[in-house]
Amino acid sequence: MSTIDADEVRRVAGLARIALTDEEIQKFAAELDVITQAVAKVNEVAKPDIPATSHPIPLTNVWREDVVGECLDHDEVLQAAPQPDRGMFGVPKIIGEE
Repeated sequence: MSTIDADEVRRVAGLARIALTDEEIQKFAAELDVITQAVAKVNEVAKPDIPATSHPIPLTNVWREDVVGECLDHDEVLQAAPQPDRGMFGVPKIIGEE
């Protein structure tokens, strides 16, 4: 038995003020029915003793620890810059200034 029928799609489309053809209504009714059946199947197997999960495979953080290391010398780096400007990297203007 269908849980989403053409009348329900027509009613919701009317509430959303979406114009649908009869062909679209039939198509969406069938597609939405498949979706509701899939959700019902998930609800059948989702039991309180089964933990909720967002991913079927456990994920672990692969980032390294954030450890402070040696830094480059500011003046030495700016010497290698093509256009240093007031102690910063100079870059071409890309947005018009007023």
